[in-house]
Parts: sequence; structure tokens; C-alpha cells
Amino acid sequence: MRIRRGIVLAGALIAAAIGGASASAYAAQTSAPHVVIVGISGLRWSDVSQAGTPTLWRLADEGSVGSLVDYSVQPLTCPADAWLTLGAGARAKSDHTGAGCGALPAVIPDGGGAVVPGLPGLIGYNRQFHYDPDWGLLGGTADGAAGCATAVGPGAALALADPSGHVASWVPGPSDLSPAVLSRCPLTVVDLGNLGSTERSVALAAADGELAHIVAELPRDTTLLVTSPGATTSPPHLQLALVDGPGYRAGLLESSSTRQPGLVALTDLTPTVLGWLGRDLPSGLVGAQLTRGARGPFDPAVRALAGQDTAAQVWQSTHGPFFWTYALADAAVLGAIGLAFRGAAPERRRRRARWWRVAGVFAASVPVATFLANLVPWWQSAHPAAWLYGTAAALAAVIGLAALLAGRLAGRGDPFAPFGLVCLLTLLVLGVDVMTGSRLQLEVPFGLSVLSAGRFYGIGNEALGIYGIAALAGAAWLALVAMRRYPSSRRPAEAAVAAVGAFAVFASGWPGFGAKVGGTIAMVPCFVLLAAVVGGIRLTWRRVALAAVSGLALFAVFALISYFFPATGRSDIGAFAADVLHGHAGAVLARKIGSNVGSLWVSPFSPLIPVVVAVTGLMLWRPSWFGLKAVPLAYGTQPLLRPVLAVIWLMPVLGWVADDSGVIVPAAVLPMALPLGIALLAGAAYGSSQGGTLAVPAVAHRRGPVPARDLAAQGDRSRERPGVGRGDPGR
Repeated sequence: MRIRRGIVLAGALIAAAIGGASASAYAAQTSAPHVVIVGISGLRWSDVSQAGTPTLWRLADEGSVGSLVDYSVQPLTCPADAWLTLGAGARAKSDHTGAGCGALPAVIPDGGGAVVPGLPGLIGYNRQFHYDPDWGLLGGTADGAAGCATAVGPGAALALADPSGHVASWVPGPSDLSPAVLSRCPLTVVDLGNLGSTERSVALAAADGELAHIVAELPRDTTLLVTSPGATTSPPHLQLALVDGPGYRAGLLESSSTRQPGLVALTDLTPTVLGWLGRDLPSGLVGAQLTRGARGPFDPAVRALAGQDTAAQVWQSTHGPFFWTYALADAAVLGAIGLAFRGAAPERRRRRARWWRVAGVFAASVPVATFLANLVPWWQSAHPAAWLYGTAAALAAVIGLAALLAGRLAGRGDPFAPFGLVCLLTLLVLGVDVMTGSRLQLEVPFGLSVLSAGRFYGIGNEALGIYGIAALAGAAWLALVAMRRYPSSRRPAEAAVAAVGAFAVFASGWPGFGAKVGGTIAMVPCFVLLAAVVGGIRLTWRRVALAAVSGLALFAVFALISYFFPATGRSDIGAFAADVLHGHAGAVLARKIGSNVGSLWVSPFSPLIPVVVAVTGLMLWRPSWFGLKAVPLAYGTQPLLRPVLAVIWLMPVLGWVADDSGVIVPAAVLPMALPLGIALLAGAAYGSSQGGTLAVPAVAHRRGPVPARDLAAQGDRSRERPGVGRGDPGR
């Protein structure tokens, strides 16, 4: 009861602490009598210079600037995709493959307007993606409503057409613009073409000159949005967005959908323009209105925006090779240690276990080191990838050595101390980072890739398993320490698990912090089971079933809080609650399920992950089937290790089911989890480097016998066989 009250109190304190801070994200939007959108597809901040693009440079200096995540449905967002998305307020796509872009749909003049005959076909094509675009939204013609907006060029026609493809006011190109045309309607959208890979400087100079012509003829009090709708070149880049107008002078663009200063999404542009025009925003609109944040000197701000794209390119080019290197290095080191100390002699087994423990500590230190590497501005260096991974390697070595030394000094005879320290450091770094803006998450291997536009804050899909395992392992170690120090009571151990669990879950799942759906659903049942084991509660099927749905229950609470109390933080979980309450959740669920199932085919090796996960679970539960003698020996020496390893295995499996990234959750954590598990088992089976073992005393408890003893007795019986028990460590 005290633990439950403590968790409720912690939630209330967190809500009170962040309620006021989150409210500032909802700044009032300035209405504008005229809004002009100018699109230059493929435009990046590295293209902008005072000499080469004087108009863009001046507008950026005067207004608010930001990097644009130009993601629609596929990583390659073609200009047609972006114009469709801008017009409909939700992700949309033209009929093309990821290999390249086709031409923009044809536009046929029709009196003072035009017709895009291919639009009805594109509307039908987009039903398969389940993003529910609101066709005709930007032009004010959705659901048959009347609106006045002028399209200039083919891309603009695509953005302003009604669902039948009709554009009420159309001008073929920017050369036909005049003050009268720009004043005709409250909204004018101009397509200045695309900057391709050939003759880019020539096209850039021409676009800047046309932009200067437009700026010179703008009506008074116009709010100008210059953006980059899509690109035809791969790989994708962060592109340019700037706003010049009342309320956006000399600032940095921000959005509550990204929560990152200077970073906005393509889907943010539509609600922003609608807000400027004073139009009502439809319910369920995925983007958020752009706000103005503080900005320092202009030149460093532009370099920082260009640096964001540099970091994004490093992630794209090195992400896959990093994971392969990490996994193969683990296998090579652990295999070499096994070969170097092969044999059944007790001394060789102890040495092998000792070195596996050392290797496991360094392997477990790698993820937190990559996040801490973001404390160094590696993206500003001449060789950013080398700086990122060099810094991470150095930090991993320092963290590993410090953990081994601290574990030796503070936990003599405790083989788990170094792992507990590394895991608690990982949890602390990630949890505090999520609660303070997720800056360390961006563009590191286990972190968030902004170009993928999956999420911009909180625990990423590839860090979810690492975060959860670190939290569970750290909590279990603290519980073991508490049991040793207070052998007559389990309450300190229960308190340790409750405290770590509350911190981990609220940092990850609270709407104002991480707002992570999969993390909440996956972690809560594991902490409930771990707390039950530590507290001496017998695990009946009914209690296990209640634990299984506990994560869903807490997620529902978070979602309703986010929906009914927006000041706690605008998030996807609040939007999902709105969809459920208004009967629109079907498309979201269909898209999430499709993404989860599709993760099995991301690479040729993806189908192997379920096999590895299943075999690993069987090895932990039935080691005798595989002839593993060290596992039952470890369970006999430390009975609590079986349930601890069980929840460590269970957490990424639940994350696999609950998160739309699917099998990526366990796949990303395997290079950390496997060495960690091997090292924990080796340490328990053959003792610490001092030759001691960690034995948790049996404690009489008011709620029944010690659960670890019960679970150990219910599990694999192979350790009771002659020659395999605790009396024969040589086997």
C-alpha cells in the first residue's frame, strides 16, 4: 500500500512540476491578412550564403529559421508528395517508388483556374497508407467549403486543388505574378521549381532572383513562408524553412510536435498557415503550429542548422555498420575468451567467467557512451563520424573501467556490482535527458533519426530495449544489495524496485516527457513482476494476467491525461485518445499493426530475430535441453537470477509487440543483452574476481516464502542431478 501511494504521489508531483512549463509551448498565433508560401524543392541551409543567395540570406536574418523534416510516406519525399501533404495536412504520396521521382501531375488551364486531372486517382492511391488526408484543406475547399487561394505553378496547384482536382485561381508561373495577383486572395502558394543535382548553383541563383521579385511586390503585412517541399535527390536531407512576418522577427522556429529548437516537420506547415488565416483547425490534425523561439547571432544559427543536417547524414551512413560492428565485436571477444580458457578445470572456468564479466561490462557501457558523445559538438568537426565514434569508444572505456573499479571497491564479493552501476548510469542519463528535452538522443546510433520522422523526443525505438533492460537490471541489483544489507526485511528491496520503476516509467511515458507508448506497455508488467518476486508474493496465473495488462492500464491513464489536460504536454498518446473517443482510431491502429508486421522484412536478417529471441528464452528456462551446465549452477548459487533474467528477456519481447517498430526493439538490444546475460550467469556460477559468491539470505516474509526459491524449484531441475549441483563447480 505504501509503495502504491508513493507511485501515485510521484505522478502527482511530476504533473504539478511540468504543467506550467509545458503551457508555454502553446503560444498564440498572429493572424495575417495575407499569407504567401514559396516552395523551392530541394533547398537546404548549406545552399544559403550572403553572396550566392542574397534574398534568402536577408529574409533568414530578418525572420525565424528552422530545419524542415520533409518526410511524407517514404524516406524519399518527392516534390509531388510534399505538395500533396501540404495541401491535405497529413502524409500523402504520389505514385512512385523509392528509387526516384516522377514528374509533377499535369495541370490544365480552365478559365481563371485550372484542373489537376490526376488528383482523384492519387486520392484513391493514398487510401492504402491510412493517414486520412483532408483533401482540399489548405485551399479552403475541404468538404465543399468555399475558399480563396491562388496557386502559382504546378506544385502549388497540387496543394490547393479540391478533391475533384479543380483549382479556383491559378497562374502558370512566377513570371506572371503581380501585386494584383498577390492581393487577390488571402493565401497565395508559389512553386519555384526544384533544385536538382545538376546545375544546382544556376537553379539556386534563378530561384533567389524570382524570390526577390515576389518579395518586392508583397502586400503590406504579409506573412511569408519559404520552405522546401520535397526533393528529387537521395539520400534525404534536412531542408529549409523560414518565416518572415509579424511575430516571427529574428527567431528560431519551434513546434510542439518535435519539441526541438530549430526543427519543424512538413505536417506542421498546414496548421500554421490555417492559424495565420484565422481558420478553424480540424480535429485530428497531426501537425502543430510553428512558434518563435529565441535566437542568438545569425551566422552561428545558420551553421547550427547546417550542422543538424550533417549529423543526420552521419546517422544515415553509419547506423547500420555500427550495429554490425558492435554485434561482431561482441561475438569475437566472447568467443576468443571461451577458446582461450576452454576446458572443464575449475580454475579455467573461473578465469573464463572473470574475463566474460569484464567483456560484458564494456559491452554494456557502449550504449550510454554513444549518448554521452552528444555532449561534444562532433557534427561541427571536419570528420564528424570519426569524432562521434571515437568519443563514444573513449567514453565506453572510461565508463567500463570506472564501473569495474567502483564495483571492486564498493561491492567486494558482489559479481553484479559493475553491471548494476553501468545499468543505473544508463537509466539516469537517458531518463534525465528525456525529461530535459532529449538532446542526447538525436542522431546517435541508438537514438533518434529526425529524417525518419518517427519521433523527435523521448526514448527511440532502438533505445527502448536498452532503456528497459538497464532499468530492470539496475533495480534488481539495488534490491539484491538491500537484501544483503537488511536481511530481516524485504521492504528496502521493494522500495528500491518501486523507486527505479517509477522513475523509468514516468520519464519514458509521461506526456510531457517521453510519451512512449511501447515503453509504458512493456516496462510496467516487468517491474510489477520483479517487485512481486522481490516482495515475496506468489505468482499465480491471475496475478500474472493482472501484471500483463498493467502497462495498458497506465498507458490509458497517460493518454486521457494528455487529452483532457493539454498543458501536461501535447503528444501522440493524447492524439490517440482523441481518435479513440471520436471513433477514428481504426486507421491509426491499422497503420501501427502494418508497421509492426512489416518490421520482419526490413532486412534479410530480420526473420532470424524471432528465432534468436525464442532460443534465448528457452536457454534461460530449460538450459538442460541445450546441455548448459553453468546456467543451473548460476540459478543454484543465486536463485533470484532466474526471475531477473526472465523479466530482462520479457521486456524487449513486450516492446516488440507493443511498439510499431516491432522486431527492431529486440534486434537493437541483442548486442548489449547477450553479453550482459552471459556475464551475469558467469559471475553467479563461478563467483567474483575475488572468488566469492553473492548469496541472498532466505527471509521469512509476511506474504509467504521467498519467491526466488519457489521459482527456482518450479523451473529447470537439471541442477539437482549428480555432478551438476552446487557441490561440483568443476562441471
